[in-house]
Amino acid sequence: MTIFLLAQNIVAAIKAGALDYLALPIKPDQFLRTLSKLEPEAEEFPLARRRVIEARNRIESLSGRERQVLEWLSAGSSNKVIARELEIGPRTVEIHRANMMAKLGAQHAA
Repeated sequence: MTIFLLAQNIVAAIKAGALDYLALPIKPDQFLRTLSKLEPEAEEFPLARRRVIEARNRIESLSGRERQVLEWLSAGSSNKVIARELEIGPRTVEIHRANMMAKLGAQHAA
């Protein structure tokens, strides 16, 4: 049961942003190896995390319909297919798509 709780704690720590873990007791040579291995990744991690947060914030700024258009576009659907599925006109899809792209700061749908 103790191993299970330890595994749960490790998983929770990794999900919370930990890059690795060390088992106790910590050996100095193991600590230095782990630290040198993680140093490059630790420098990039805050930037990557910030980009994820910014992307989520942009997606949250979309209207409900813009979000629907985004979901259909990400599935590879054309404007005509999206219009048919959402029961709106193709021109309306184009408008939602343009607004969505502007809010996301995207240059193209890909």
